Amino acid sequence: MGFRIRRFEAAALAIAMLAGACSRTQESRRLEIVLVVKALDSEFWQRLKSGAEAAARADPGVSFAVLAPEREINIDQQVAILEDQILKKVAALAVAPAGVSQIIPVLDKAKAAGIPVVIVDTDVPWAHKLSFIGIDNRLGGRMAGEYVLRAIGGKGKVAVIRGVLGVATQDDRLAGFRDVIAQAPGVECVAVQPANSERALGMSVMENILTSHPNLRALFATNDQMALGAMEAIAARNLTGKIVLVGFDATREAVRAVLAGQMSAVMAQYPEAIGRRAIEEAIKAARAQPVEKRVDLGTALVTKENASHFLH
Repeated sequence: MGFRIRRFEAAALAIAMLAGACSRTQESRRLEIVLVVKALDSEFWQRLKSGAEAAARADPGVSFAVLAPEREINIDQQVAILEDQILKKVAALAVAPAGVSQIIPVLDKAKAAGIPVVIVDTDVPWAHKLSFIGIDNRLGGRMAGEYVLRAIGGKGKVAVIRGVLGVATQDDRLAGFRDVIAQAPGVECVAVQPANSERALGMSVMENILTSHPNLRALFATNDQMALGAMEAIAARNLTGKIVLVGFDATREAVRAVLAGQMSAVMAQYPEAIGRRAIEEAIKAARAQPVEKRVDLGTALVTKENASHFLH
């Protein structure tokens, strides 16, 4: 009897070991997809991360991670993160580049290592990208400019607070805004100042602009963090509602500020959709399946009239 029990226990142990080995084999066969963004210190990036994670969870054959520098300005840190993932030979990379000249050489290293790369949110002139997933930022800038012109009656001084210099999203939003403003002879753009997509810096820059240009009619901030900082500077001078303030991203805090009359309008992106599609395309790339070359998820103007729809 004891011998039969021992044989049963041995067989059970062998089955358990085999099951464990199979589990480890399945784990090792899972595609390691990594999303590298500019930062995770704002609602926009957190929502993009959430959409990406949802796409990864939907595919049991995928192992997924999201990595980022501490701040959007820390481009060297993003380079180090990317180099580390290349050394680990991940199956595919989805990258929101924090810079151009610094990031393209490391993307070349990924290409040389046989790692497919899709570009997210911020396009770069890199010939080997398999897909770009984001929006038409120049169009968004033009829409913001058109709103500002209507709001100030085509006359007055306007200013721009923009993100990190040389980053395509910021360059394109500014260029689109300028396309429109340049056609209005009654409008003068008196300042274009960087605030690195940071709220505190946006407030400080806005304070300086208001000191230099007390009769400012409107401000366009090329992301919501800077717009919210500018909003605080405007409120501190009791100018809320007197200066047209337009942001970009439609984070929930910014949309609530539009509803409250603290901001005039904001350009909407759909970060969850951007994150989801980015990972779906990265998974296809890792499996050598056809990838959509450009995925434009659209933008929209958010005002008090439609803002409540963007809080769901």
